[in-house]
Amino acid sequence: MVCRRRSIGLSFLVCLLSLGFAAPAFAVSCVTQSQMKPEQRTILAQSAQMLAANVKNGNAAGVQAQTIPAVASNFRGIANTIQAMNASIQRATLTVDQLYLLDASDMKAPQDTEFFCGVAGSPLTVTVTIPSLPPGKYALAVVHATGVEHPQQLSMVLQNDPPNSAVWKLAGFFTRPMTIDGHDGLWFWRQARTYAAQKDAWTAWFDYKEARLLLQPVDFLSSPNLQKLQKETEETQPSEVPSDTQPVLLHTAAGQFQLTDVHVGDFNNQMDLIVTYNAPPNLNPVQARQQVVAVMQALLEQHPGLATAFHGMWVHASAPGGQSPFALELPMNQIQSAAPAPGERS
Repeated sequence: MVCRRRSIGLSFLVCLLSLGFAAPAFAVSCVTQSQMKPEQRTILAQSAQMLAANVKNGNAAGVQAQTIPAVASNFRGIANTIQAMNASIQRATLTVDQLYLLDASDMKAPQDTEFFCGVAGSPLTVTVTIPSLPPGKYALAVVHATGVEHPQQLSMVLQNDPPNSAVWKLAGFFTRPMTIDGHDGLWFWRQARTYAAQKDAWTAWFDYKEARLLLQPVDFLSSPNLQKLQKETEETQPSEVPSDTQPVLLHTAAGQFQLTDVHVGDFNNQMDLIVTYNAPPNLNPVQARQQVVAVMQALLEQHPGLATAFHGMWVHASAPGGQSPFALELPMNQIQSAAPAPGERS
């Protein structure tokens, strides 16, 4: 199972991990890193370090050998992720940042399970929520790969297999960046609050989402601080952000167009705004470029904060049938002065 950034998923826990389930009636427990017995902490840390070292070295076969059968049998996604990130972390320093021991061995059958880790009411309290979790002993390990240009978080769900042994195998694998464009999650959180205070909901909304991406190593882990971040994000969410089911009409110099998607992407560790709009049929390249530039300019006129929050903007013209006949990327500082290329004016 792999989850990185906004996509990628495989079998087993990938379909099981989410938020928002009520606490189960049966006895489960969570032990934090500081509460563990020294031998428990050592075994879990060594297991996580060994797996992370194999990821760092690009040794997908070594990771697969330390993986539970249900995940090892469908390993291609994890292998592809290991290969893709190898170049960026092969010189990194690996540090086990967080460890949680999750005991659900008393359960009789798979059930929605919520683990409360730490002292109730403390800012350090962590909640781990796993629906349809099979009985057993598990652990969540978060490893930081730092000292490189693009530091990464490697999060691993481990299962005690065989039960009551000293062996812990990979049951779920997730990766997320620690920084984007050289900035960490707290920086994006501060930026989001600044834009929110300026009533620039669009820019604040996207910065809040980047803050959550960087600060929350996996979607199924929560804490009071992450809940506060989520609350601020929801309070700032603009009503006019488009989606496939609720497109937004944008008035531009080239006409009116329906925006169907706007999200953030990072390319070479630089943040771009990715925009898709419904283009009319039989669009030729000259018309497409005129429309795309007009969409960029109209968005910056309506939401000027985007110009300082992002490196550039990608706009995709989406034609009937789901095709994208034209796409263009421009740095933000070139959009207002952009025009159709010479000879392309109609």
